[in-house]
Amino acid sequence: MEFTAQQIAAFLNGVIEGDASVKVSNFSKIEEGKPGTLTFLANPKYESFIYDTQASVVLVNNDFVPSQPLTTTLIKVPNAYAALAMLMGMVEQAKPKKTGIDSTAFIASSAQLGENPYVGNFAYIGENVKIGHNVKIYPQVYIGDNVNIGDNVTVYPHACIYDGCNLGSNLIIHAGAVIGADGFGFAPEGDGYKKIPQIGNVIIEDDVEIGANTTIDRAVMDSTIIRKGVKLDNLIQIAHNVEVGENTVMASQVGVAGSVKIGKHCMFGGQVGLAGHLKIGDNVTLGAQSGVISSIADNTTVLGSPSMPAKSYMRSSAIFSKLPDMYRTMGQLQREIEQLKEELNKNR
Repeated sequence: MEFTAQQIAAFLNGVIEGDASVKVSNFSKIEEGKPGTLTFLANPKYESFIYDTQASVVLVNNDFVPSQPLTTTLIKVPNAYAALAMLMGMVEQAKPKKTGIDSTAFIASSAQLGENPYVGNFAYIGENVKIGHNVKIYPQVYIGDNVNIGDNVTVYPHACIYDGCNLGSNLIIHAGAVIGADGFGFAPEGDGYKKIPQIGNVIIEDDVEIGANTTIDRAVMDSTIIRKGVKLDNLIQIAHNVEVGENTVMASQVGVAGSVKIGKHCMFGGQVGLAGHLKIGDNVTLGAQSGVISSIADNTTVLGSPSMPAKSYMRSSAIFSKLPDMYRTMGQLQREIEQLKEELNKNR
């Protein structure tokens, strides 16, 4: 599909600066822009690329003022990144939609599917499963017995949803995700360990996205809960009885130990690790590789391992590289003090 800058600006309620008739048919990164593509500038550190980009149209924020001449057409909008997401969503919606049930899929006779389903090759849907409208189950997905799934859910290949889990509407579950596997529960017994049955489930509320190969364990009892609007990246581990608050986002390789309660609107960087039974408040930001071993209050930003308030960490990190010199200086001072003590003792 091809659109003019004028058509795009009208769709976004944006303001054009440049050639309104220029046409684009694809997207590009600003530093690799090509003629006939649309890109965006939201982060000021990329501004230098806008003066050389070959992209035909660039989305920019309303307050952007170029400091050099431009060869591209600008569309000014309140939020360039959000506008780009809107355009990409429109393109995604225009793609052909998969429908129908493949003859190789297994669907138990007691399962209920809503209107307009897609079930791909060799997918498995167990007994007493209830699936809403406009749900897409890609090839080789496993859905266990007594699972409930809402409307407008997409489950990509090789994802596994264990028995008894409850999933809301407007979800995206990427390839290889596992929802409802047993939590890591073992009791020491003699020279080994006895498995503790995990008899709870997983509840996922509406508007959640779960990345590829992310795992969410079922609870020992009750439920592991992922609240509305949560976004989980790839390769994340959520342990049993964890609760993740609304609109919290986590980057890749976060690991959350059992029974942690996480508040609303939190942001976790990559490879963050949380010890068990902690309470993380609302609006908490954990920098990448933070190691969290104690509970954290609302509206806090922490860094480091073990984690500490961000300002303290930054002050500490400023002297990390100086520690060897400080250690040598301290040793020298200690030797000088010992020599002074010896001199004082001689003069007594």
